[in-house]
Amino acid sequence: MGIWILGFTITKRKFKVGNDVQDKSAEIKKASKIVELLKRMLKEQPLGTAGAIITLVMVLIAIFAPFIAPYKVNQMTGFPLLRPSLKFLMGTDNLGRDIFSRVIYGARISVTVGLLATLMSVIISTIIGVLSGYIGGAFDLILQRFVDAFMCLPGLVILMLLVSLAGAGLWQIIIILGVTGGIGGSRMMRGIVFSMKENTYLQAAIAIGASTPTIFRKHILPNILAPLIIIFSLSVPGTVLAEAGLSFLGFGVPPPTPTWGGMLSGDARIYMFQAPWMAFFPGLALSILVYGVNMFGDALRDILDPRLRGGVGRYGIKVKKLESRVSPVTKE
Repeated sequence: MGIWILGFTITKRKFKVGNDVQDKSAEIKKASKIVELLKRMLKEQPLGTAGAIITLVMVLIAIFAPFIAPYKVNQMTGFPLLRPSLKFLMGTDNLGRDIFSRVIYGARISVTVGLLATLMSVIISTIIGVLSGYIGGAFDLILQRFVDAFMCLPGLVILMLLVSLAGAGLWQIIIILGVTGGIGGSRMMRGIVFSMKENTYLQAAIAIGASTPTIFRKHILPNILAPLIIIFSLSVPGTVLAEAGLSFLGFGVPPPTPTWGGMLSGDARIYMFQAPWMAFFPGLALSILVYGVNMFGDALRDILDPRLRGGVGRYGIKVKKLESRVSPVTKE
């Protein structure tokens, strides 16, 4: 009896050690994939790398704004409409507030709205698109007619109407941009799921009787992860510009909270000729953020989308190396 217990204990420990080794090997593989992705980004996508750095810097500025800004967000220095100088790097506005500090604090609104609203829109797009594409039939037909009707409406008018009904505020803007963007973006996810339904592995899972939650968890969601990352990275700039447009029109976060779109409007338009720096620097910060996220999103798409690898990705490099080794006689 004691020998049997000892043998069971040793076997159990072997299984435990084997599982630990498998878990560690899986973690090593994931880390190696991330390292490979970073290497490919640095080697093949220099503009994408620059965009990633710009995006990271903007996020860090938004997080550590109180430690970076030389003045408080609404502090009046007593020097209105001063030109940019060493003391006030971006000048002051008509109330004597430091524009550099307000631009730094304004990054918080743009980054927060851009990331959270886009995340919400991607989640909503995934839910609507996956259900519509997988279930199909009458459910898909009816649901897509509602999506078509929504997409026929002017986007800016709908945003202004919803903001006027819900009220101007940070979380209201995030929810409105997230919901409206999610409904419109569901068509892309629906098309991806439709194409996946024709794959053999999914048909085999359905044939052996796999449950719908299992199919979603093990087959659909892992295979749409890369498109989701691409859609997220490419949707952030549009969300940031939508928030800036609403703030410019007076439907964004109410003053005195600084937003880049709000700083472009109001007093900046009144003092456009006397103090052009009031509108120039917020617009420049907005352009840099949108440019950085756009470049980063394009680079992720080129690297993660397998349909594009033949031209600029890893397989494209291998093809070029093989072609260089082929003799002219062989080519002919």
